[in-house]
Amino acid sequence: MSAAFLPVILAGGAGTRLWPLSRAASPKPFMRLPDGQTLLQKAYRRAAALPETAEVLTIARREYYFQLRDEYSAAGSQARACYLLEPQGRNTAAAVAFAALYAQDAYGAEAELLILPADHLIEDEEACAAAVAQARELARQDWLVVFGITPTAAETGYGYIKAGEPIAGKVSSARAALRFAEKPDAATASRYLAEGDYFWNAGMFCFTAGAVLAAMERHCSDILAKAQACWTATDRSREPIELAKDPFDELPDISIDYALMEKADRIAMVPCSFGWSDIGAWPALAKLIAPDGSGNRLWGEVLALECQDSFIHSEHHLVAALGVQDLIIVDTPDATLVAHKDKAQEVKKVVATLNARGHESARLHRTVIRPWGSYTVLEEGPRFKIKRIVVKPGAALSLQLHHHRSEHWVVISGMARVRIGERDTFVRPNESTFIPAGQLHRLENPGKIDLVMIEVQCGDYLEEDDIVRVDDRYGREQ
Repeated sequence: MSAAFLPVILAGGAGTRLWPLSRAASPKPFMRLPDGQTLLQKAYRRAAALPETAEVLTIARREYYFQLRDEYSAAGSQARACYLLEPQGRNTAAAVAFAALYAQDAYGAEAELLILPADHLIEDEEACAAAVAQARELARQDWLVVFGITPTAAETGYGYIKAGEPIAGKVSSARAALRFAEKPDAATASRYLAEGDYFWNAGMFCFTAGAVLAAMERHCSDILAKAQACWTATDRSREPIELAKDPFDELPDISIDYALMEKADRIAMVPCSFGWSDIGAWPALAKLIAPDGSGNRLWGEVLALECQDSFIHSEHHLVAALGVQDLIIVDTPDATLVAHKDKAQEVKKVVATLNARGHESARLHRTVIRPWGSYTVLEEGPRFKIKRIVVKPGAALSLQLHHHRSEHWVVISGMARVRIGERDTFVRPNESTFIPAGQLHRLENPGKIDLVMIEVQCGDYLEEDDIVRVDDRYGREQ
C-alpha cells in the first residue's frame, strides 16, 4: 500500500509589491488575474489534480478562512480541503512543522508532503506533475527535495539554489543542492546565469513527514519543540483546526530555508522548466497580457495614446494615458499607483509608508470581504458613510450594536430578515428600516439569492471598531 500524498498550500504571501490590488486584508493569493481566476484557485486546482492526492491541506491566517473556503468552492474541484488556521503569520518554518505534524497524526510518518505557495503561477501543469512525481520518488528515499527553476534571465527578485553533482538513482535529472542564495544584485544575478549551475528557488518542497520532522529535530529543534507544544495544546477534534494562540505566539518568524534547508545535508534538487513565476511584482503580472503594437499591456477600460512599453490597469472606470513611456499605472476605486517600471520592486515602500501613517488603503480595499458577504464604501463625509452591502444566501451579520452611529437600510434586491431589539421583520426590495444608535440588531438573508442593500450611517464616529458583537456565528471576537 502506497503512502498517503498530501499537497500543502501555504496561503500567507503579503504581495506588497502588487499594491494597490494586493492588500493585507485580501493579499496576493486572492487577486483576480486577467483570466478571471485567482492564484489561489489555480494552486488548489493544480494540487487537487495531482495523482493520489489524499486531501489538500491549506495553512493560512484565521481571518482568511471564509474567503479561502469561497475560493475553493468557486474552483469547482471535488478534492477534500482541510485547513490549519494560524492566529497570525509566522513564515514557512512554523507552517511546514505543523503540516508535518498533521500528516504524521493523520497518515503516519511515511506520508508524503508537497509544499506549495498559494501565490505562484505555473503554465505547464503537465510538466509540473512530472516534476512532482520525481520529487516524490526522492522523498521516499528520505531526501528533502527542493524544486529549482531553470533561469531564463538574470532575475534579481528571486532567491537561487546552486546545484551540485547528479544524484544516482531513478531520477536521473536530480542534483544535490549545495547552497541557497538570497536575492542577488544585478551583477551577481548575471554571474549566476552565466555559470549555469544556479536555479531559481521556487519555494516548493517535497518530503515525508518523518524525514522533515527528523531533520528539524537535528537542525532547528527549538522551532519544532514550540510547534509540538502548540500542536498538543490545539483542539484537533474540530474543523477547521485553529492553532492554539498562546503557544503559537512563541514561534519565531523565520523561513524554512533559513531554519532548515540551508543547514540540512541531504537536500536534493529537481530541475524544472514549467513556466513558473511567483508574480512578485507588476512586470511579472503584466506578462500575462499580450502587448499592443507599442509594447503597452492594457487591462480594463484603458485608452493609451502615443504611449510606449507601459502597463496600465483600471478596475472600474476609464483611464486615459497620453505620451507616457515605461510606466506602471494601476487604478482602483480608492487608490492609484503611478511608478516607473524600474521601481517595480520598490512598491512595497509605498505600503510601508501608508502603514506608518495609519492609512486604511494599505490594509483594506473599498470593497471589503466578510464571512457573510461583502460591503463597498460608496461615499463618505463628515458624519455620514454610504455602503452597498451584499449578504450571501443563508448568511447573517453578527448580533450587534453601535454606540455612535445610527443606520438606515434600503433593500435593493433579495429578502432581508431584520432583528431590532426583540422584534424580527422582513424587509423587501424598495422597503427600508432604521436602527438607532445603541439598539441591538442583526441582518440576515433567509433567501436563495444574494441580498443587496444600501446602508446609510449617520453619527459622530463611523469606524468599524464601533461594533459591539453579542453573538456571531463565524466566531469573530465579541
